[in-house]
Amino acid sequence: MKNKSYFCLTAAYFLFTSFIRTPEASACRSSDVYSPDSLKVSAHRGNSRLAPENTLATFREVLKMKIDYIEIDVRTSKDGRLLILHDGTLNRTTNGEGPMKDFDEETLRKLSAGKGFDNAFASEKIPTLEETCSLVSKWNAEHHQGTQLYVDCKDVQPEPLVKELARYKLLKDAVFYGSDDFLLRLKTVYPEAKLMPALNKPEDITAKIEKLKPYAFDVKWQIMDENLVKTIHSHKIKAFTDLLGFTDLPANYKKASDIGVDVIQTDFVQKVYGVLGR
Repeated sequence: MKNKSYFCLTAAYFLFTSFIRTPEASACRSSDVYSPDSLKVSAHRGNSRLAPENTLATFREVLKMKIDYIEIDVRTSKDGRLLILHDGTLNRTTNGEGPMKDFDEETLRKLSAGKGFDNAFASEKIPTLEETCSLVSKWNAEHHQGTQLYVDCKDVQPEPLVKELARYKLLKDAVFYGSDDFLLRLKTVYPEAKLMPALNKPEDITAKIEKLKPYAFDVKWQIMDENLVKTIHSHKIKAFTDLLGFTDLPANYKKASDIGVDVIQTDFVQKVYGVLGR
């Protein structure tokens, strides 16, 4: 009952915040307060709210929104193919069951990745990294403002990941999130990789800089403040943060802009754009 009650409250909250017009949103046209050029946006799991997460359908939608980054979760199938899926199991977002890594690509591609959405997405498949790169690369070739990949390295080896991104000319500008150990291994394969380790405690900054020489930190929102952003920037490192769940709010978009955060990750791209005036 406890889990059921929490689910109901969460669903009600997101329904409410999707439609409510807040003072921050009403003020979104104030270009002297908000700068769309200084604060960039990442679509968490490619979420557009119009199609299932981590699918080509939702990637197409956020590309049309001129998103700065699409976050993708990369995993490896039983036969070594790279596919896009957040969870380690198939149960939540597909009509399959069990650990993804126990199945080969052919089996996985027969599943529907449209679970939780209407029948319009019943034929949506778990995308391969190759398909995703092809889609984004083609978009970038045809549009002045490009979109980059924010790669969450869930279960993947550095070599095939680097090879696939390089093939589609997305490697140079991609940002890589993962465990510190994985990021170190990635750096040995591609020394110029833009690494983004997690930063959960301010006192970890020095050690992580020495160890990884990161491009950015994925900073826990609960510790984010102006002084921390300034400290990170003083090392010529960017500050990314997740505004997800109950932190995915207009007031926090405004705060992120005001304190100089470089990139926020959200499930509500259009709400963020309303605050940023994009």
